[in-house]
Amino acid sequence: MTGFVLVIATACGAFAVGWGNHGGPVPPQNDEYRLEGPFTQGNLTVFLVHGKDKIKGQTFITLQEALVQKKVVVRETREVNELSIENLSSEEIYVQSGDIVKGGQQDRMLVVDLILPPHSGKIPIAAFCVENGRWSRRGSEEVTTFTSSSNVVASREVKLAAKEKGSQGEVWAEVAAAQDKLSANTGGSVRAPASPTSFQLALENKGVQTSADSYIKSLSGIVEGKNDVIGYVFAINGKINSADIYASSTLFKKLWPKLLQASAIEAVAELRRGEKFDAPKPVEVQGFLDDGSKGPEQEKNVSSRVQMVTRDSKDNVSFDTRDRAKSSVVVHRNIIKKN
Repeated sequence: MTGFVLVIATACGAFAVGWGNHGGPVPPQNDEYRLEGPFTQGNLTVFLVHGKDKIKGQTFITLQEALVQKKVVVRETREVNELSIENLSSEEIYVQSGDIVKGGQQDRMLVVDLILPPHSGKIPIAAFCVENGRWSRRGSEEVTTFTSSSNVVASREVKLAAKEKGSQGEVWAEVAAAQDKLSANTGGSVRAPASPTSFQLALENKGVQTSADSYIKSLSGIVEGKNDVIGYVFAINGKINSADIYASSTLFKKLWPKLLQASAIEAVAELRRGEKFDAPKPVEVQGFLDDGSKGPEQEKNVSSRVQMVTRDSKDNVSFDTRDRAKSSVVVHRNIIKKN
């Protein structure tokens, strides 16, 4: 996936620019990557990325699926910025950076992608707290383990604070700012009495969920019947926010509901009522994706199998998750707009 070659389909009907409009199907192309869109609902715009399956026949179960099926255990270590995770199953589990795990002594967001091999044993994983102040049991939740992961962090600023800056203080500050924005745009406080600082509980707030529903209902079906969709780029208020691109359509489609929900909630937080915005032009989206493969690389070994490669440019920061068990194929590329 290194070095995207993106061809923008410009045939009539490929783009439907407008408020609440959806783009039509992309004409067949021989090129490795191409864009489809824009698909717009309110102040949220999505472009789909089409491409080849780089890990044909490879299947993962997601962290969310594994927790529901009790195939993985995420444990407290009594360290704010490190948890341990263990695959109990005979399947491979994909863990995505930005996933929130709920419970323990504080809700956490996971900072890196991880591929857990079958019966992995305990593996450390970096995390940031997205709940300030609590260090004890919350209600009837487990305090030594985390039992669910139904949300991805729904804030570009929180992701940058954790993944680029590595600052716990900035993560807490940006979580509070996101809660304030959501409260202002949903007509009531999203700070839960059980833990007012919890980002996870704010994302579960009924007003937040209701406000996000119109985006989700409008956009969730845009991937249906498209077996080569491997990722998406989204923009809020006409400005590109970030992109997530995967090595297979199967993996992307498993993650799509969770990704779209996070994008929709972030659009709610950034809503400016009474204003309308033009969708980014395809050439701008292409430039953003191209920039994600440029710049000096900083490599970090996340585990014996996974390597993360970071590229930090003036405008964007990108994170490649390379699977050394698969000839270092890029399983996931996350690109975040910095300004």
